[in-house]
Amino acid sequence: MTLRDASSLSSSGRAAIPTLEQLHALGPRQQPTYPDAGAVDAAVARLRTVPPLVFAGECDELTEKIAAVSRGEAFLLQGGDCAETFAGVTADNVRNKLRVLLQMAVVLTYAASVPVVKLGRLAGQYAKPRSSDLETRTTPDGPVTLPAYRGDAVNGFDFTPEARIPDPQRLVDVYNSSAATLNLVRAFVTGGYADLRQVHTWNTDFVQNSPFGQRYEAMADEIERALTFMKAIGADPDEFHRVDFHSSHEALLLEYEQALTRIDSRTDLPYNVSAHFVWIGERTRQLDGAHVELLSKIQNPIGIKLGPTTTPDDALAYAARLNPDNKPGRLTFVTRFGAGKIRDGLPALVEKVTAEGVNVAWVCDPMHGNTFEASSGYKTRRFDDVIEEVQGFFDVHRSLGTWPGGVHVELTGDDVTECVGGGEEIDEAQLANRYESVCDPRLNRVQSLELSFLVAEMLRKA
Repeated sequence: MTLRDASSLSSSGRAAIPTLEQLHALGPRQQPTYPDAGAVDAAVARLRTVPPLVFAGECDELTEKIAAVSRGEAFLLQGGDCAETFAGVTADNVRNKLRVLLQMAVVLTYAASVPVVKLGRLAGQYAKPRSSDLETRTTPDGPVTLPAYRGDAVNGFDFTPEARIPDPQRLVDVYNSSAATLNLVRAFVTGGYADLRQVHTWNTDFVQNSPFGQRYEAMADEIERALTFMKAIGADPDEFHRVDFHSSHEALLLEYEQALTRIDSRTDLPYNVSAHFVWIGERTRQLDGAHVELLSKIQNPIGIKLGPTTTPDDALAYAARLNPDNKPGRLTFVTRFGAGKIRDGLPALVEKVTAEGVNVAWVCDPMHGNTFEASSGYKTRRFDDVIEEVQGFFDVHRSLGTWPGGVHVELTGDDVTECVGGGEEIDEAQLANRYESVCDPRLNRVQSLELSFLVAEMLRKA
């Protein structure tokens, strides 16, 4: 299989890809303003020549897996950093994120007896939409206003004029960092780390001392006994020794995503080769906008975030635009209502989409609708609100006879203190202890494991 640069295509047929000029003519939102157009052109030209990060066949395999989710035959676990950083591309950091996702997937699979599709929010999640283009801080010399930090893909986190200038060379850095991350992930999942016999190894250090860590250990003992029995009778399938793991990120920066759209020689159709799965965010989902236009042309499985302002007709319009052939596994609706709104807002969407026979996987993002500012000034989320939104998501689907297909969470494999509550009873005063996110608060490893057990209980009743 080979992949051709999408810029070489003609402007006719299904394979036609909008040019950057055409996309910018649609007035895209949440794009950086680069001071040097020549530097942007140079970065895009470089990206057009780099090898793909993922392959079309891998994307097709994920589409089939998500089709199983849409039929109620599997559950999607999508998780990772709010915003990756270049400094975070280390073996320890990647392993820690992978470890918590593997633990969560094992809990869900074993406790709920359902196959779990594992989708990392990593190897590309370097850009973030912001509510304002500018940020103002008080300094000893008075208020200072600088461009907002939009993720390492755009500018630096340090609050200095030099760091906050958007730099298109960072798009190339995103590619290189994503390639390094994917190399590490592939080495871990195929090199023995993801072997089911490692279930105890995944639970070392501080998690063992938590109630849910101890509950995990008891489950791991049961898995180990089952594996020993199967080995004794000569059963040792390959699935015990490796896992399928896919990458995803928000397709936010048009220069990056368009430059990494290539043509698959098998089908002569375009794929985004920056990730297996890309999604459109709440702030960029304008039906006639550039992000919907670009993602409507690619063959990857894609998602779109739907918040409280989404109407049932909006949902049908997105499905018609993004999945006109109604292909199972192609489209995922990721809902982000907030704990207090999901039971009122979600039913009408699910009812109308289901009544129209639309093939879609429903996934709950219980993070973005539940953010607030603590008295200490830290942006945070209550663990109870996260669980309440997931519970509301399950309750709605159970009442309508539809399948709650998955969860999309911001998490880390580290012992951070960014979300309050959970079994560790983190309070607002403790947020300063280890608040390490450069953007939104993430569940730490103990909270993530606790979430997986609670979701497993919901799945058993679904």
